[in-house]
Amino acid sequence: MNSDISLARFKQFPVLMWIFLFGSFITRGSYYMVWPFLAVILYEKFALSATEVGLVLTSAAVISVFTSFIGSSLSDKVGRHTLMYITGVLYIISFSLLAEVETVAGYVIVMTLCSIATALWRPLTSAAIGDIIDDAQTRELAMQSLYFIVNVGCAVGPLAGVWLGLTGEQSSFYITAGAFAILLVLLVWGFNFSDKAAKSTAAIDEPEEKKPAVQGKQILRILFADKLLQCLILANIMCMFIYAQMDSSLIQYLTRAEAPDLLALISALIFTNALVIISSQFLLLKMMARFSLTVRIQIGLVLLMVSQFWLALNPIDLFWGWIGAIVVMSLAETILFPTMNVHLDRLAPSHLRGAYFGAASFYDLGFALAPLGGGLILDYYNGPTLFFVAGGLCVVVIYLYAILEKLPRPDFANPS
Repeated sequence: MNSDISLARFKQFPVLMWIFLFGSFITRGSYYMVWPFLAVILYEKFALSATEVGLVLTSAAVISVFTSFIGSSLSDKVGRHTLMYITGVLYIISFSLLAEVETVAGYVIVMTLCSIATALWRPLTSAAIGDIIDDAQTRELAMQSLYFIVNVGCAVGPLAGVWLGLTGEQSSFYITAGAFAILLVLLVWGFNFSDKAAKSTAAIDEPEEKKPAVQGKQILRILFADKLLQCLILANIMCMFIYAQMDSSLIQYLTRAEAPDLLALISALIFTNALVIISSQFLLLKMMARFSLTVRIQIGLVLLMVSQFWLALNPIDLFWGWIGAIVVMSLAETILFPTMNVHLDRLAPSHLRGAYFGAASFYDLGFALAPLGGGLILDYYNGPTLFFVAGGLCVVVIYLYAILEKLPRPDFANPS
């Protein structure tokens, strides 16, 4: 199925979709105003090492993965918007507590709550988009738009945080709590007063008779029987592990190798990543509209592989070489991440959309394990070895995507 980017498609977005987009911008923007500076706060207040901070974040991420799966699966039964309200309240409570907590144990607990809320919110939003937009092409454009606006928020947030002087003020976490309070008000209005939202709410919260009533054990049985989904999860865990090396291990490698102009280089890499994604996403979507989702993902994986081998071979003092590798890696990300969501949406049966997007939260294990895996390779080998290994993993992921369509799937109409 071809993609369609047009003003007419955007006009088909229901009110709730525009609320999701606006809400994602203000919440992601405010989130990244303060979250990147959490390490500064932890270091200044408790003198925690980088390893200790990383362990806290990794532990919170792993816990949130399993919570996300359970919560998203439950949303198919109790209703998407009910869980979105609960998650929004959890966000507000978590970030309000984060603005006041005074102990290391308190930070660990509250950061875990924040990670759980984040892990719940993303699949719930993706599944809700599938609920409120029936047309597949409009739904794809909606998911692409959501990914775009989230990246704009992620790019603007840290810069706004620096500009506003929020680089170490614990009370600034109230800003994120306030942003989610605004989003909750908008969601309540959207779900209750939008004509489209009213129709979708009935479909979400009161399952139609033609949809089979699937119980928890049946959901697990279906997921275990869906070999295509299992292969997809494995492939995307590896993909996330590869990509996450840019956020953790690459910086450690450049620091240990004493790259010239290190701070300027790191800032340039982050800025380049955001700039490429924001400027190229819809252009690439237009260029690749005639390709199937699987072909687009394969192209993205090839670019990701090229970027890893480039990072492995780039001389440590070649500033623009690092920038070039990140440009290629960012193009890969721009193609891969939103397309993966659309691909999963096409694979998931409508009455199990929440469970499938919840299962996709296991992708985040790749992100969670990346600092540990990358750090071990850096400690025992070196940076080039790490990126050669990552490039080799790309080959494995390409193979897994090549065999996806050959794998068996369960009978969704008659779960047993």
